[in-house]
Amino acid sequence: MNIPTPHINAKSPDEIAKTVLMPGDPLRAKFIAENFLTDVTQYNAVRGMLGFTGVYSGKRVSVQGSGMGMPSMGIYSYELFHYYGVENIIRVGTAGGIRSDVKIRDIIFGMGASTNSDFARQYNLPGTFAPLADFGLLRTAVACAERRELAYRVGNILSSDTFYADNPEQAANWQKMGILAVEMEAAALFMNAARLGKKALCILTVSDVPGEATSAKEREKAFTDMMLAALDTAAAM
Repeated sequence: MNIPTPHINAKSPDEIAKTVLMPGDPLRAKFIAENFLTDVTQYNAVRGMLGFTGVYSGKRVSVQGSGMGMPSMGIYSYELFHYYGVENIIRVGTAGGIRSDVKIRDIIFGMGASTNSDFARQYNLPGTFAPLADFGLLRTAVACAERRELAYRVGNILSSDTFYADNPEQAANWQKMGILAVEMEAAALFMNAARLGKKALCILTVSDVPGEATSAKEREKAFTDMMLAALDTAAAM
């Protein structure tokens, strides 16, 4: 496949930085680019999945929407890694708290991404693959969060194929295994990175817990602590 790809309109790998922040919401990508990057250029608008490259703390950084769910994340992260030479992808997303001590607006670094998806079936593995974040990215991100004196948690998250689950009580079973929160993209990102020899990390802000939720506008714009931790990590790469 040549570039541009079917989903990313950048005409050269040089248009995209080696480290890309990937929120699910393309409007969050636009917010990050407009508020934290300088010398910004837009390289993608295909299917409304906005992508920008700019400068943060003297380092070129890109930010690109991934869309919702593992199939969408699988497409965009694969094309960035494989066709555009991206080395590091940091998902910056939202999650629903599962463990009872997880609170709304908590920052979570996903060290592992358990999943109910069959995404790994394509690899024909003789067992169950455990999707993990890159330790170097994780260690750098934690150090960046600590420098900013941000409260955070590190642990296992759940990447789910369903938002409206037919049996929502199953969350209790994941809670028994110490799962902190549920989201919908990280496992596919981690698996693509593993298969292609690249690096990936997932940083989440808890947007809802039972009985409490943030608004769509807050999810787009208000979770700046997570964004800054990811940008600091990108600048350190």
